[in-house]
Amino acid sequence: MGILNVTPNSFFDGGRYENESEILSQVRKMLDEGATFIDIGGYSSKPKAEYVSEKEELQRIIPIVNLILEHFPETVISIDTFRSEVARICIENGASIINDISAGNLDEKMIEIVVKFDVPYIMMHSRGTPKTMQTMTHYENIVREILFYFSEKVAMARSFGINDLILDSGFGFAKTLDQNYEVLQKLELFDMMELPLLVGVSRKSMIYNLFKCTSEDALNGTSIINTIALNKGAKILRVHDVKEAVECVTIFNKINPKK
Repeated sequence: MGILNVTPNSFFDGGRYENESEILSQVRKMLDEGATFIDIGGYSSKPKAEYVSEKEELQRIIPIVNLILEHFPETVISIDTFRSEVARICIENGASIINDISAGNLDEKMIEIVVKFDVPYIMMHSRGTPKTMQTMTHYENIVREILFYFSEKVAMARSFGINDLILDSGFGFAKTLDQNYEVLQKLELFDMMELPLLVGVSRKSMIYNLFKCTSEDALNGTSIINTIALNKGAKILRVHDVKEAVECVTIFNKINPKK
């Protein structure tokens, strides 16, 4: 899953794409390098991210969805949003997947939209909002609590008839550095949910804070964690750097041939 942030303040690629040509060039690059999906976000979910209105989020995303589908009509587009109205309008404009960092917690109408349009739904674990989540990192047993969270969310989604579900443990969301690595260490436990697991660690602070560097220097760490995640059962890698992620997948598949 190739990340395309169209926000001015995302932690790594915010403000990089200033015109249609730059956006199309980046999308073409990701698709050529092997991206299966393009994940478009118009609201930065980095810790302490400032509020963005629904109107502004739509103004950022919809033109990009239309632009991509005009030039690359076969592209599978995922929308990174926790707002049901943004999800609805994006799906009506051709998006195919909803990637919700709150799993419905921040907009109770999100489930209705997923049911109505019958699209795959990525449910992530988090707490609070992007602005407050890093104040909500107390857990008695973080992995057990995330699994319980997902068991409730999956049961709820299935009660509405949603079966095309993908889980995301939410690296970097309401978790300290050590908690992120504890979740990574025990990632294979998520197999008990019997659903595809998405891992999104691309250039995040759990990498660059560990090495006391910047996100610009966190690609190698990203590839290492992606490889570990694949070995522990991850099915989707959400990344800024598609070529390197595809190389991880290719090597993983080489030593783990599908039966």
